[in-house]
Amino acid sequence: MQPITTTPELIAACERMAANAFVTVDTEFLRESTYYPLLCVAQMASADEAVVVDTLAPGIDLSAFYALMADEKVVKVFHAARQDIEIVWHAAKLIPHPIFDTQVAAMVLGYGDSISYDQLVQRITGDTLDKSLRFTDWTRRPLSEAQLRYAVSDVTHLRDVYLALVEDLKKRGRSDWVADEMSVLISPETYRMEPESAWQRLRTRVRKPKELAVLIEVAAWREREAQSRDVPRGRVLKDEAIADIAVQAPTTTEKLQHLRSLPKGFERSRWGEAIIAAVERGLARDHKTLPPQPRPPAATNGGATVELLKVLLRMISEQHHVAAKVIATVDDLERIAASDRADVPALKGWRRELFGERALALKGGKLALAIEKGKVALVERQ
Repeated sequence: MQPITTTPELIAACERMAANAFVTVDTEFLRESTYYPLLCVAQMASADEAVVVDTLAPGIDLSAFYALMADEKVVKVFHAARQDIEIVWHAAKLIPHPIFDTQVAAMVLGYGDSISYDQLVQRITGDTLDKSLRFTDWTRRPLSEAQLRYAVSDVTHLRDVYLALVEDLKKRGRSDWVADEMSVLISPETYRMEPESAWQRLRTRVRKPKELAVLIEVAAWREREAQSRDVPRGRVLKDEAIADIAVQAPTTTEKLQHLRSLPKGFERSRWGEAIIAAVERGLARDHKTLPPQPRPPAATNGGATVELLKVLLRMISEQHHVAAKVIATVDDLERIAASDRADVPALKGWRRELFGERALALKGGKLALAIEKGKVALVERQ
C-alpha cells in the first residue's frame, strides 16, 4: 500500500472515515531527542478501509485529520490513548472526542493491569502481532513496506478488539464504568505542561517548606528551559540533581560545584547561574504560598489496615474480574485507612459500590476477612 502524502488525499480519506460510527487510530512518534513528541505517522481504520498518513510529507496540511479527531459523530478508538491524545493536543490544541480506550476497557473487564496491545489482540482474536518494528526509526523516508504493514495491522486488529470489548461491556453492564474513566483522558489539564506544576512529576519527597519551595522553582526553570530548547527534561537537568539541589539549596557557584549529581563544570555555565537564581527565588518564597503536601496516615495501626484493605481489594478484583489498579490505588487505600471521608475515586461512583462500602465496613469492624474452602471471604460481624 502507499501512504497518504498530500493534503487532497488526506481530506478525501478523512471524509470517508467521518461517515463511520467509529474509527480506530494509532500514531508513531519520536520523543527521545525532543521535549514535544514529533508526530511521524498516523494510521486510521474504519469498518472497510485502513490508511497510513505520512505526517512528515512536505507540504501536507493535517487540518482534516485534526477535524476528524474533533468530530462528535465519530468515536475515536485508541489503545493506551494518553500519548496519542497528547500529540493531538500539542499540535492542534484540541482533545479527540468522543474516545474509547481499549486498555481501560480491558482493565474494567478483568484483563489485568495495563495490558499491552499485542497481548490484548492475542487474547481476543487469537492473532499474534509482529512487533519487530516497535523501535524502528519512523522519521526515515521513504517508509518501507514492512513499516506500512506494521502500522496498518495496529489499527485493523483494533477494530475487532473494540467491537468485542463493547459487546462484553454491554453484556456485563459496565459501559458507564469506562465512560467514567475517560474523563481524565479528555481533560486538557492532563496534557497541560505548566512549569509551575512540573515539581509534581518528580518522585522525591522533600520534608521542609524551604526544600519544597526550592524544588518548585528549580523544576519550573528546567521545564521552561526544556520547552524553549525542545529537548527532553533529563537533557537539561536530571531528576536526582533537582532533588539534591532542593535539599542543599546552593546559593553560590562554589556550593553548586560540590553537588555530585551535577556534571563537572556545570556551575560555570549560564545554567549554573540560572539554577542559583531559582534557588534564591525559592528561599525568598513565602511558605504560606506553598501547596500543601500529602500527609501519610497518622494512625499507629495504619499499616496493618492498609494490608487488610489490599487483601479485600484483591479478593473483589478476582471475584468481579476487574483489574485492581482501576478500582483503587495504594494511595487510595492509605487515605481510606486514615479517614472514612477520604476524597479518593475508590469512595465514589461504581468503585464505592463495588469496593468502597466494603472497605469502610471492614475498617469499621462490621465485616471480617476469613478463609473459606481455601479462598478469602467476607464475613459479617454482629
